[in-house]
Amino acid sequence: MHGFEYASPTTREQAVKLLGEDWNEAQILAGGTDLLALMKDEVISPKRLVNIKDIADLKGISFAPKSGLRIGASATIQQLIDSPDVRKHYPAIMQAAEGISSPQIRSMGTAAGDLCQRPRCWYYRAGYGLLGQDGSGKSLVVDGDNRYHAILGNSGPAYFVSPSSLGPALIAYGARLRVIGVKGPREMPVEKFFVTPASSSEREHNLKPNEIVAEIVIPAPAPGTRSATYEVRQKEALDWPLAAASVVVDLRGNEVRSARIVLGHVAPVPWPSEAAAQLLTGKAISQETAAAAGEIAVRGAKGLSRNGYKIQLAKVAVKRALLGAAKGGAI
Repeated sequence: MHGFEYASPTTREQAVKLLGEDWNEAQILAGGTDLLALMKDEVISPKRLVNIKDIADLKGISFAPKSGLRIGASATIQQLIDSPDVRKHYPAIMQAAEGISSPQIRSMGTAAGDLCQRPRCWYYRAGYGLLGQDGSGKSLVVDGDNRYHAILGNSGPAYFVSPSSLGPALIAYGARLRVIGVKGPREMPVEKFFVTPASSSEREHNLKPNEIVAEIVIPAPAPGTRSATYEVRQKEALDWPLAAASVVVDLRGNEVRSARIVLGHVAPVPWPSEAAAQLLTGKAISQETAAAAGEIAVRGAKGLSRNGYKIQLAKVAVKRALLGAAKGGAI
């Protein structure tokens, strides 16, 4: 790891001023569970780390029946799991957080850090850039080991999958991000925060080098709302899912009034399926309708040489998330 400056501001304004116009100038340090690993592997070498853990108004989780849930950027995964409000009103978020099985990452990793973490693609982590390309610009992924890469949104040049555990659930709930920077605050839907880069000079997040994710705001769920997250994993120990789905459905009796279905770990961004959601409208959730929604959710999926199995896993994740939501929790 290369040497770096360390700053520990106590206000948002101080933190923003310590950032730069280039990602190599400074990086935000919150939990550090991803950042420090990237630095140790010399994938990135920022000149300064700006610790935001001492900024009081970036912390905490609060809920109000009218305005909904506020999650501070530096709220930890364990705090999400321990929150009775998250457990009661937002079970899909709770289940996504519980899927992060490492006690160490739960206690140190933060909500904003989960959204901002970089791809787990081993080509990127080995120093071949965000798009995993050789010196001539040719993708190493297409003809290489792509077992865990994208099956949707993979027409190129990006083949990595978004590693965020919370992203799909937050998008399904209609959450928004509040970002602060040198030009003032701005707000966006979580869905717009994730970006599929078209070149190696771009990034996968709608965030500038001199901006900080300050908080996540989620609307209060309407009466009759049911939700769930279901993840398909290779092992129970700490690992990222092979495929996941978060669903939020508005039920009136057994009938679906509206739905949001978002796939995770199958595309460079969390992947909403409007077609699958529309299929459910006006119907009851059953084994048959849930399976049909899973089929539609992966319509257009294209397996690479070694990851075609993920298409079936994504179908299963959607089906089981819907069945779990209908019964009040994941199954």
